[in-house]
Amino acid sequence: MATFRRDIEATIPALRRYARALTRDADLADDLVQDTLVRALRSEHLFHGGDTRVWMYTILANLNRNRLRALARRPAMMPIDDGDAAEGAPEGARDVERALATLVEEQRHALLLVVLEGLSYREVAEIQGVPIGTVMSRLARARSQIKTFLEGGRPALRRVK
Repeated sequence: MATFRRDIEATIPALRRYARALTRDADLADDLVQDTLVRALRSEHLFHGGDTRVWMYTILANLNRNRLRALARRPAMMPIDDGDAAEGAPEGARDVERALATLVEEQRHALLLVVLEGLSYREVAEIQGVPIGTVMSRLARARSQIKTFLEGGRPALRRVK
């Protein structure tokens, strides 16, 4: 039990980093991490070994998905303007943020888990509950779309039959 709690405690900085990247709001991210920790500690009996970090990311991703569903039912309060960039943000950071915002949710989550958190494709596949090939496809599309956005191009539209 003590090992389990130490493992959970060790994941907190990475969870906070990932939650901040997902929510783009420090307060929301902290709330999301707290909810993740509460749920993990309450569900300790459901953890049957394996990588604690992957289990924690899965809980956080599911809680965030539920949060987004709840937000989709409510109207947006205030749009973000281009002039809202943080004063201390480095040059180009706003472009990367905008490029990430253009990605589909699944692609953005996969990209953040691999690039920001350094997880393997297999771990991301486990967290997202999809085959590893799907993760690879999401990453390829996300990288391509971000590259196109940052180069000033427009993303190609996919043909739907």
